[in-house]
Formats: sequence, structure tokens, C-alpha cells
Amino acid sequence: MTAAFDKLLIANRGEIAVRIIRAAKELGLKTVAVYSDADAQSLAVRMADEAVRIGPAHATKSYLSVDAILQAAADSGAGAVHPGYGFLSENAAFAERVEAAGLVFVGPTPHAIRTMGDKAAARAAAMKAGVPTVPGSAGVVTDPDIAVEVAKDIGYPIMIKASAGGGGRGIRVAHDEAELRQQFATATAEAQAAFGNGEVYLERFIRQARHIEVQILGDGQRVVHCFERECSLQRRRQKVWEEAPSAAISEATRAALCESALRLANAVAYRGAGTLEYLYDDDTREFFFIEMNTRIQVEHPITEMITGVDLVKEMLRIALGQPLRLKQEDIRLTGAAIEVRVNAENAAKNFMPSPGLVSQLVVPGGPGVRFDTMLFPGYTVPAYYDSLLGKLIVHDTDRAGALARMRRALDELQVEGIHTTIPLHRALCEDADVAKAAFHTGFLETWLAANPLADAPAPLPKVTA
Repeated sequence: MTAAFDKLLIANRGEIAVRIIRAAKELGLKTVAVYSDADAQSLAVRMADEAVRIGPAHATKSYLSVDAILQAAADSGAGAVHPGYGFLSENAAFAERVEAAGLVFVGPTPHAIRTMGDKAAARAAAMKAGVPTVPGSAGVVTDPDIAVEVAKDIGYPIMIKASAGGGGRGIRVAHDEAELRQQFATATAEAQAAFGNGEVYLERFIRQARHIEVQILGDGQRVVHCFERECSLQRRRQKVWEEAPSAAISEATRAALCESALRLANAVAYRGAGTLEYLYDDDTREFFFIEMNTRIQVEHPITEMITGVDLVKEMLRIALGQPLRLKQEDIRLTGAAIEVRVNAENAAKNFMPSPGLVSQLVVPGGPGVRFDTMLFPGYTVPAYYDSLLGKLIVHDTDRAGALARMRRALDELQVEGIHTTIPLHRALCEDADVAKAAFHTGFLETWLAANPLADAPAPLPKVTA
């Protein structure tokens, strides 16, 4: 293989850094991990060929420091940077700095990130490409009086969304004009504080929507899709449980959904892995594009399980300058997969964070079971970052089989020393509505209110010989 680079720096941490290191090594690439003081003993640091300290624990001085990351790349001789997800992964200015330094950015072009990463711009691009969008404003809305006029055409309830938002932040819902005026000021202030950009736009609020997304891969010339995932089980607009494929849509809808994703990705000459997110209205059977994530997703493993496509390795091959190897007709959907996010949180106490020492770890095995994590016995989970510890993924011939396999795998999985969300997922596996896939984006919060979880026992102390 003639490579444009032979050493890759991973500008991230945690389980995604471990995932990227594994894929890179299988392609014969040398790997460089970066780490903050809180991650000096992390699994990624242990696994990489080299590791470079980039700053203190706080992300603003380490994983969000462009200068520190580029200096680490220069010092290590890395030829490429993979941003993973979160942190700087969807920062067009970072991608530009990487390329200006003569390095390869493993992801889309800065132009694609800027176009599709801005929700209002992405919506405009979707409309131009003929992709269905939720009825809403044509662009950003800068004045509450204009918002009121736009709302008359859209109808209530209506969502006020931060143009530069993400991760469920910067969203408000108004049910009438008075509430719209009040929430407009709150939403713009919140958006400015969270993202440094107070611009907002408006959308119709679908009361019981499903969150369905399409995985795509492109090389800048050609794009393919790897079918869809459903991510409707959410808490505070953060995904908790994901499935592929969606049990809610027909084959005809699946085909139309995936074709629309290809149309939009081709319109921006997309390069790398990306995900186009949609809302699906169970009542009308309509789907609407809402935004694009111009990076690898947390939930990418379930797509890998149903298609056999290693998305991270394909990202790296494309970054190496190779044309997209996959043809659409070669990508087939087989069986069903479920992923649950295992977080360091106590779900019985309002999901209170639970950092600390992992005294014991038992990982489930058997056919169709995968656990993507950065955990190991003796690892101390830091308190400075997202609480995600890992993702438990299962695959079987159909959804019922996958659900049974998930139940069994959760019974085997043990993370001792800290609280985790494993008890929540065990309870969801036993729920009748979850078994029927009868849920929507508001389901889990209502379910949690009606099904309070018993407080888990105190974590076990560190195991001694």
C-alpha cells in the first residue's frame, strides 16, 4: 500500500481513541496518542506506538487546544490527524489548521464541515438538493417579531434551535406567541454562551418523533450509504440506546431515506464518514432531514455489525488517498444490532456522575457480542470529561434475537468500583414497549419518571490479593 502518511495522531481520548488505534494498526500505520494529565495512564496511551502530553486535565487546555495538538503532531512526525468525535471533530477552523500544517485531516473538507456543521446552512443545502426538511424558517431568525411571523406559517408548537448547536443543547420549545417571545431571548442567550454564536432558527415541533439517521461514506467523488440507525431512546436529547436497522420503517421508506442522504452528501462532494440525521413522524410516515454530523458517530459499531463494513478503516483508506472501495450493491443489511451506552453515572440518583477507580471488569463474550471501551481493572475514571465508559454492542439474525443477546450480555458485564448505567439498560430490556420498538424521542424521560430505578449498592472496594 502506497500511503500518503504512515503515522497517525489521534486527537481524542477514551474509547474512540482506542477504536482508532486498533483500526490504524490493522492498516499498518504507526499511532500517536495525545493525553492530558488526567489521561496519562489511559488505555489509548498504553496501546499507541507513541504518546505525547498536550496539557492539564481541563479540555480547554488540552484536547481543545489546537496549538498543543499541532505541536504534538510536529514533534512526533505524524502525517495525519484523526479527530474522533466530540472536541474538535467538527471544527472547520481546526481542519484548516491541520491542512495548513501540511497534515492530512481524516474527515471531510473544511468547506463541508462548515456547510453541513451549521444547522441553518445544512438545512438550506438540503432544501436545494430536494431533501425533505422539517417545516421551518428559511435561515436564521434574528428578531422575535420576525419569529412570530414565521411561526404563523409553521404553526405551534415550534422549536427554537441554535444554529451552531449540537448534543441536544440550545433547543427550546414554544407553544404559543407569548412563550415564543420569552423563549426566543432565552435561546439566543443560551446559544451565545454555549457556542459563541447566538443565531437561531425555527422548526415545527413533532410531538412523537423518532430519531433516525443514515450512515454514509464518500471519497469526494462518490458516496455510498450503509443503511440507517434508530436513536430514539434519549435522555435530555442525549442518545442512550441505538439500533440498526430501525424497526419502524418500511423497505420503501428505507430506500427513500437512504437515497435522500446520498443526494445531499453528493451535493457537497462529501469525503469521509458522516451521518445525516432525520426525524420520522410515526403518524404521517414522513421523514425530515434535521442536521449532519461530519464525523464518526458514537453509535457507528451497530452499522458495522449489520453491514460488515469497518467504518474507521474506510475513513483511513480514504484519507490515504485511496478511492472508495465499496459499491452500493455490495453493502447489504444483515440481521439486527443494538448498542447501549455504558456511562459512569448513577441512574437511580438523577444520573449523578460516578468517576473513580475501576476495581474489577468482566467483559461479556460469545457470538455477536462486542464491547468498545477504554476500561481496564485499576483504571481511574477521571471527572473532567464525558461520562461514557464504553458501548456494549450485540448482533443477531433479527431484533428479538438481538434483544435477548443484549439481555444476556448485560448480565455478564461487570464494572465494579463505580456506578454505571448498566442497571438502566437491564430494566429497558425487560420493558414491553421497548420489546415492541414502540418508542419515540420523548419516551425514555417519561419512562424514567414512571419507573424509578432502585438505588444500586455501593461500589465494591478495590480488590486486593
